[in-house]
Amino acid sequence: MSTIEQETRTQTLQIDGESVSFTPGETIYEISQRLRKGVPTLCYDARLDAFGGCRLCVVDLEGARNPVASCTTVAQPGMVVRTRTEAIEKHRKTLLEMVTSENREVDVDPLRGYASQELTRLVDRYEARTGRFEGAQSGSSRDDDGNPFILRDYDLCISCYRCVRVCAEREGDYAISVQNRGFETQITTEFSGLLKDSSCTFCGQCVQTCPTGALADRKALRNVDVPGEITKTRTICPYCGVGCSVDLLAKGDQLVGVQPAMDGPANLGALCIKGQYAYDFVQHDDRLKKPLVRIDGELVETSWDEALDRAAEGFRVARDEHGRHSIYAIASGRAPSEAAYSLQKFIRAGFASNYVDNCSRA
Repeated sequence: MSTIEQETRTQTLQIDGESVSFTPGETIYEISQRLRKGVPTLCYDARLDAFGGCRLCVVDLEGARNPVASCTTVAQPGMVVRTRTEAIEKHRKTLLEMVTSENREVDVDPLRGYASQELTRLVDRYEARTGRFEGAQSGSSRDDDGNPFILRDYDLCISCYRCVRVCAEREGDYAISVQNRGFETQITTEFSGLLKDSSCTFCGQCVQTCPTGALADRKALRNVDVPGEITKTRTICPYCGVGCSVDLLAKGDQLVGVQPAMDGPANLGALCIKGQYAYDFVQHDDRLKKPLVRIDGELVETSWDEALDRAAEGFRVARDEHGRHSIYAIASGRAPSEAAYSLQKFIRAGFASNYVDNCSRA
């Protein structure tokens, strides 16, 4: 084993009295997460560069003059760290009390977005619903922005900048930014306009990283009054060949929203506008509920057995009269991935042909 390898393996620090080995480049926060220390944060998203803005993740570092932000402090051998002291816990509670003092509400519906419950959980954990700092509010919501996808409810904004950073760092769109300073800080677009007039692609990344629901899924919120608990079902978006992992949100048998899977190997929380918002067709009134066959030029309802028999006969006639290459199949991007697999199997195994495509291949 080389000297470098030995040094890498033997680098340790002490966290809460426990000696811990770490990989060079790891931050104190990342190590704390690995050890399940429960260090709180509101501005951190593992997909983004560490920001150190909310100061909730501060820890006591022996030898440092003041507590340090664990998300931006790179671990060094021999460090002695305390993640939870009486002074630091009091500091965290006070910060949360100050943050919530400007917000219209703390409890928001989980349909607003993937991370929308983060502030609520921390406020409850630190019993920070005291209201002792209540006063003026700095946020200014954009009720005039009527786009059908993203609700800009800035009365709930805490200026964590996660939305701005995910738009820049992950999407490269730079559609939203920050204007002013201090109490006048505001999330905005260029020239303070509407999202549709900006470079926004309506991917929903800003919505899903927002820890307060200030940026919210407007389509999902239409289903707030649908009775039932929200359940999540992991699946794969069928719209193209990337294979993005998504969680379908349902109440009973009704689809009420879609959220990206943050641990999806192909997308890591990212989705395009179709994967994020194009699901209305699932429960659309125009969807066929029974098979139809054409009789004397008119489509009439029939049984599945008759419909399948007629379809099979049509395929047989086409093959016998014109050959196997006369049959060509196109799968739908709105059908489940299992349906696309079955269709290509039907063409390739059933007719020994590769004449099969998908309308949304990418």
